[in-house]
Amino acid sequence: MVPHGLFGMLVFVVAEIMFFAGLISAFVVIKAGSVVWPPPNQPRLPVEETALNTLALLASGFFLILAHRAFHRGDRESTRRPLWLALALGAFFVLFQGAEWVAMLGQGLTLTSSSLGSFFYMIVGVHALHAVAALVLLAVAAARLRRGWLTPGLFGAAEALWFFVVAVWPILYFVVYL
Repeated sequence: MVPHGLFGMLVFVVAEIMFFAGLISAFVVIKAGSVVWPPPNQPRLPVEETALNTLALLASGFFLILAHRAFHRGDRESTRRPLWLALALGAFFVLFQGAEWVAMLGQGLTLTSSSLGSFFYMIVGVHALHAVAALVLLAVAAARLRRGWLTPGLFGAAEALWFFVVAVWPILYFVVYL
């Protein structure tokens, strides 16, 4: 039987997949209908820097897989380190994205500057919101692990949300940045 927390999170993730599919579809239609992309007088997105940040996020997902395996073997002690590494790399990703936003704002890319700005902040911002929520849930899981009362349902829910964040980002990177 699937724990209730995990089941609820999986239903939420399916709904969010549809939400992101709508955002991506709208972006692709607007981009394809533009004569020039990015719009004139708008900065280029930092493709190379964000590629490195993407690797940090993917590494975070890898460490969460290691934590998952250790947790389900019953080895709580071996779960801690990869879980904290996943959290640290995830926090790095979010902070790096925040710094990217500040830089883009400084270069004139805003919500109202162009369709690129509108979609960039909407899509990347919604992803960042999911990433922050998932990091909070992973931090709760880490705290409960430390106290010895982390349940498979809570850990599974945290994993499902984080794996969604990790899995959707390369798609967003490819569609929005490239």
